[in-house]
Amino acid sequence: MIKRLATLLTATTVLCSASYLQAADLVSKDRVGLPDAANKMVFRMTGDGPGSNDPAYAAGYKKLYGDFIRKHPDWQIELQMMSGDIGQEQARMLEQAKAGRAPDCAAVDSFVLPLFKEAGVLKSLSPYFSQTEIDQLFPFVRSGVTGKDGNIYAWWWSTDLRVLYRNKKIVPEAPETWEQLKAAALASKKKGMEGILFNGGRYEGTTFDWLNNFWAQGGDLVDASGKPVFGVGENRAKFIKAVNYYRDLVNSGAAPKRVANIGNYDDFNAAAAAGTTALFVGGNWQLAQLKSTLEPEDFANWTFSMLPGPTADQRSTGTGGWTIASFSDDPAKVKMCANLIRDIYMGPANALQQQLPTRADLYDKYDVFKTPANKAFAKALQYGRARPGAPIYPEISNQIQIMMGDVLTGTKTPEQALDAAFKATMNAYERL
Repeated sequence: MIKRLATLLTATTVLCSASYLQAADLVSKDRVGLPDAANKMVFRMTGDGPGSNDPAYAAGYKKLYGDFIRKHPDWQIELQMMSGDIGQEQARMLEQAKAGRAPDCAAVDSFVLPLFKEAGVLKSLSPYFSQTEIDQLFPFVRSGVTGKDGNIYAWWWSTDLRVLYRNKKIVPEAPETWEQLKAAALASKKKGMEGILFNGGRYEGTTFDWLNNFWAQGGDLVDASGKPVFGVGENRAKFIKAVNYYRDLVNSGAAPKRVANIGNYDDFNAAAAAGTTALFVGGNWQLAQLKSTLEPEDFANWTFSMLPGPTADQRSTGTGGWTIASFSDDPAKVKMCANLIRDIYMGPANALQQQLPTRADLYDKYDVFKTPANKAFAKALQYGRARPGAPIYPEISNQIQIMMGDVLTGTKTPEQALDAAFKATMNAYERL
């Protein structure tokens, strides 16, 4: 009788606890789980969560987080939101990590992940991901999250890339080389278009989009120590060749002179909607924007292809995205961080926000990524390259933006502009 009563009480307690979890408001903008949960983990995040400004994404994340915390009822997750100044946020978090005051788990921009790895502040996530899962990561992602000791120190869960958009009614064949793109742009002008559009103003997008032409040749901005090397030796020759490519597009009329003042991807969508261009360099996310901007019959004319290279065999595409890493000394919190990555961000969040996954096999798992467009994006990601995670990169980018303006407007020759950019960069490097 006593044993039966004890069993009944235990069952009742479990049922009550489950009912409590189902009835409680488990997910808010700053907390996930019960207030009195025995364990607590701090997660510092971007807007990719219940606090998203997009109501549909916020609702989707609330469900994902609710399902997750019901599997871990003894945990509470404190959500700390980063501000829109990502650069400052990441720099502050790195300093906190060095001082032992970082959050248990956090979003780390893939752009600065190497700085965190180099500082030795990240905890290994290798025990929580199989070798098969790691092998499915795109090469640039796998390299980005792996430390010198072979361990995984973050999980890079979303990415993007740059491609060449074209109106196939005007440019029926995908240009594979720089010369083919130039010819296609000039041909489009004869049909009333303004040629190829790309970012050329004072804007990070100008640097990042153009770098593909330098990287396609095997060029490097910095060496293994983070020292700038783009202005010397073979890198200098490759750099000048890539600058001359853009310069020739403008000088030949294949690109309008106004590209020197473009610093916004929205300009390309507007030009496509106005019917003034048939070619532009843009991001994968713009496909959905074009679909929502253009009339269905007009959108049907648009497609994309990999960015052309100096030869058809030399290709590269710039890639970005976010990672999640753990800073905690508590193994239980490191494991919880890995659980969060696996159950929410490694696939489900990609599908929710239609952000490109970093694992090749996920393109077959989720219907949204089975489309021909997303399959093509996945293929192009095999040639992806991320920005170098060196402290000097922001200044390199700044100098490239200045250089591009000088070259495209004819103020300086490519050689003069490169020398000035490299000198300014090295002066900044010496002050670091």
